[in-house]
Amino acid sequence: MKLYLLIFAGQKYYKPLQLNQMLFDISKANIDILQDDLFIQKQVTVSVLRLDKIHPLVSGNKLFKLHYFLEDALVSENRTVLTFGGAYSNHLSATAFACRTLDLKCIGIVRGERPGKLSPTLMQCVDDGMQLHFISRSDYQQKETPGFLQKLYDEFGDCCIIPEGGYHPAGAKGASLIYDLIKDEQYTHISLACGTATTLAGILTRAEPEQYVTGISVLKGISDIPARIKHITNTHHPFKNLEILNEYHFGGYAKKSGDLIEFMNQCWLRYRLPLDFVYTAKMLYGITDRIKKDAFTRGAKLYVYIPAGYREINLYL
Repeated sequence: MKLYLLIFAGQKYYKPLQLNQMLFDISKANIDILQDDLFIQKQVTVSVLRLDKIHPLVSGNKLFKLHYFLEDALVSENRTVLTFGGAYSNHLSATAFACRTLDLKCIGIVRGERPGKLSPTLMQCVDDGMQLHFISRSDYQQKETPGFLQKLYDEFGDCCIIPEGGYHPAGAKGASLIYDLIKDEQYTHISLACGTATTLAGILTRAEPEQYVTGISVLKGISDIPARIKHITNTHHPFKNLEILNEYHFGGYAKKSGDLIEFMNQCWLRYRLPLDFVYTAKMLYGITDRIKKDAFTRGAKLYVYIPAGYREINLYL
C-alpha cells in the first residue's frame, strides 16, 4: 500500500512540483516520505506535500482557494477585496498577504469587538495592509444576508467579497487546482481534514470515480458536510466515493487533548513534521489510527490531504 499525505510538512525525498496557472510561486513545495515502523509493518508508504514551504506564514490551501477571487479583483475597477474571519483566522492573513503581493486593496471584517491588543494574526494582517473593521458577533451572523452585504457595498464601495474561508464555488474551484499536483499518481484514496468543506468539495470535483475521498471533520456535531458540498459544487447527485469521519475532532474546533499534543510532539521528533491542533494533527492522528486498525487494504495507494496552512507551530514538549 502507498499512503500519500498532503499535510504541508515533512522531510526527505525531495520531488519538485509545478502549477503554472497559480498567481504565486509554488516552486519551493516538495513531496516527502515519512519513515516509521508502523508504516513498514502495514506496508504503507506515507508521503507529505510540503506546501508550507511556499511561504513561512501563508501556505496550505489558502492561496489556492483565493485564486479565482483574486483573478476577478485584478481586473475590477476598484481592485478591492473584502472578506471575513475571526481574530486567529488563517484565511484573513492569507488574503492580506495575497492582496499586498498583488497590489490590491484589502478589507477584513472581523468577528467580535476590537480587543485592547490585536492577535498576532491580525497584527500580521495590518502589516500586510489590511483595513480591519470589527463588528459584533450578532451582526457577524448576518454576514451572508443580502441586506448585510448591501450595507458593506454602501460603506466600502464596489469590491470583490470573499465569503469566510472561501466557501463559494470559486473557492472550491481554486482548491481543486491542488489536485493537479497528484493527478498523475493514480492514488486509490484521498483524505483531508475539513472545516467549511470548501477544499473537500474542490477535490471531489476532480477526483476520479474510483478514488475514495475521505473528509475528517474537525468540528463537533456537524452533519451538513454533504449538503455544503452539494451547494458549492451545484451537484444534484451524491458523491458515491465520499466518506465523512466524525470521530477525530477531539471535542470540537481548536479543541485538544493530552493525547493529541503527545502525537504532535512525536511527529515533530520522528519526522520534523510541524502540525497544528486545529486541523493537521487531527487529520494525521485519524489516518494513523485507521492504519493501525487495518482500514486500508494492502496494495492501496492512499493520498492524505490536510487542507490548512498554519501560522505558528507550538510544541508542548
